[in-house]
Amino acid sequence: MSLISMTGWGKTQYQMQDKLVTVEIKSINSRQFDLNLKIPFLYRDFESEMRSMVSEKVARGKVDLIITQEFVNGTSVSELNKEALKKYFAQISELAGEFGISGSDILFAAAMRFPEVVKTPQILISEEEKTVLFDALSQALNLLVSFRVQEGKALEKDILQHLSRIEELLDQITPFEQERIDAFRDKLRRNLEEYLGKNGIDENRFEQEIIFHLEKIDITEEKIRLANHLKYFREVVQNEELQGRKLGFISQEIGREINTLGSKANHALIQKKVVEMKDELEKIKEQLLNIL
Repeated sequence: MSLISMTGWGKTQYQMQDKLVTVEIKSINSRQFDLNLKIPFLYRDFESEMRSMVSEKVARGKVDLIITQEFVNGTSVSELNKEALKKYFAQISELAGEFGISGSDILFAAAMRFPEVVKTPQILISEEEKTVLFDALSQALNLLVSFRVQEGKALEKDILQHLSRIEELLDQITPFEQERIDAFRDKLRRNLEEYLGKNGIDENRFEQEIIFHLEKIDITEEKIRLANHLKYFREVVQNEELQGRKLGFISQEIGREINTLGSKANHALIQKKVVEMKDELEKIKEQLLNIL
């Protein structure tokens, strides 16, 4: 399986009789499924069906569904009630004269806002038009899903590159481990010689102290766990669906092991590798925010 992005876009149009209808749907990342509809009043009866249809295709993300209609050939679904407009305008003008208010343009605009000035007759949507509308919505959703899949492939490639880089940096730590042990041993011996002299050191006790401290800074377990987390991350990417949240949890575990490596490193070059790992992990986390 491939990763799927939460970012997507799809748009379709159709013309039926005197109407040109545009169906546009777009999505961005979000923790939950959040659908916002902007549709003509004529289609409000279909809102529940539209929500159900979109939710089946789009599991997560902030989604905007916008449906617009344009009447061609000068036709319009709304009509102007001229008689009501004349009456409202006359009454407003009479009141304006009493209060000494002038400006016919402003008064006319005010009259246009009154109820019943613009009439929208009750229009029933035929089954044929409803079918065409939902076919267009289905096409737009398919385009959205296709966009998300393509975007997801690009994100997957980028994420796995960063993951491979962390694996490389983990392997690069190994050569420094013996050097780290030798450096610690030499430092401890110099400190003891400074206070006790060369002949005052108990070699058996010295070796015991070395073992005790090396156990405290040993990073073998952290390296094994980190390698396992990285392997599991890759397996989830390749074999599971809707991986976003799960990969987020795995990345947190990866971060914990990297932080522990850094705290126990006690070596400048290992610390440098740890810093680079953290940088790569942050890039992965940024990309995961947009993964379904």
